[in-house]
Amino acid sequence: MKAIYIDGHGGNEVVHVGERPNPQRHPGKVLIRMQASTLNQVDLYMRNSGAGITHQLPQTMGIEGFGHVAECDAESGFNVGDAVVIHPSISCGQCEFCLRGDDVLCTRVSFVGEHRDGAWSDYLVVPARNVLHAPSYLTDFEAAALAVTHLTAWRMLVTQGQLKAGQTVLIFGIGGGVSVAALQLAKAMGVRVIVTSRHAHKLARAKDMGAELGIHTPHEEVVKSVMAFTHKRGVDLVIENVGEAVWGDAMKSLVRGGRLVTCGATSGDQPPADLRRIFIRQLQILGSTLGNLQEFKDLLAFCEHHHIRPVIDRVYTMHQVHDALDVMSRAEQFGKLALDLQH
Repeated sequence: MKAIYIDGHGGNEVVHVGERPNPQRHPGKVLIRMQASTLNQVDLYMRNSGAGITHQLPQTMGIEGFGHVAECDAESGFNVGDAVVIHPSISCGQCEFCLRGDDVLCTRVSFVGEHRDGAWSDYLVVPARNVLHAPSYLTDFEAAALAVTHLTAWRMLVTQGQLKAGQTVLIFGIGGGVSVAALQLAKAMGVRVIVTSRHAHKLARAKDMGAELGIHTPHEEVVKSVMAFTHKRGVDLVIENVGEAVWGDAMKSLVRGGRLVTCGATSGDQPPADLRRIFIRQLQILGSTLGNLQEFKDLLAFCEHHHIRPVIDRVYTMHQVHDALDVMSRAEQFGKLALDLQH
């Protein structure tokens, strides 16, 4: 079968489009004919080093996807031809975290496209519990985008952030997939949204999507702008995946007792802790990655109810994957970069 895979590390040349063995389906699993996927930061990381992630080369890339059921058990709840999305977190089902329903914290978790062959291929096999019916109103590419960026944003906003209607959230780096997803979800929840970006055109797009305030970081101070907007109160929640470069502004923008939820550290992972501010103002700092299976089901229901459509910036063929990865590395996109897995 045709697939996009990595074989070695060190630059674009490690990513190949070529033939890989067809996956074999066993009882309890579903074979999916893949149609669409989107790019995520982890795809760049796997291309550039993959350090710290246990995997064997060659390995098919891609952590999320949309496709149609090709083979399944009769009692699986699916039929051949069903349009489905995958939950990329393959859990053991036996550890304490799986037993309490938080499978994304599984001690033996295996992510599609990181620890095992991924979705950028003609076919993919995953356990039946990791397959969900795709919302019928979405395009192939929109449906594929839900499993990582929107699920990550959902856990950050709802589970970790405990965000409520009428509150205010500050989202750093609008334009990236998680940040745009957080904006969409927060607006549907009835929340006031402040966004930041180095690019004026991305701020304009965000305001068109409902952001109440856009902070142009090369020319405007984040904390000063936040405090002016909130009448010196601060925001209830900060959503950030930048890390060191924005950490100080993120902490100083919070209301007393506020929450900061982080899912990345693209600018560095060792920011000053600012412990006095944390304990005096009783701030909460929470880490978050992806989301569990129940959260994915809740997200799909929420998106269907509010008719949320992930923002697709542009679509690439499989043979254009290097171009797509390069665009992501330069953070030029607004929303998601998609891959057509049938071309």
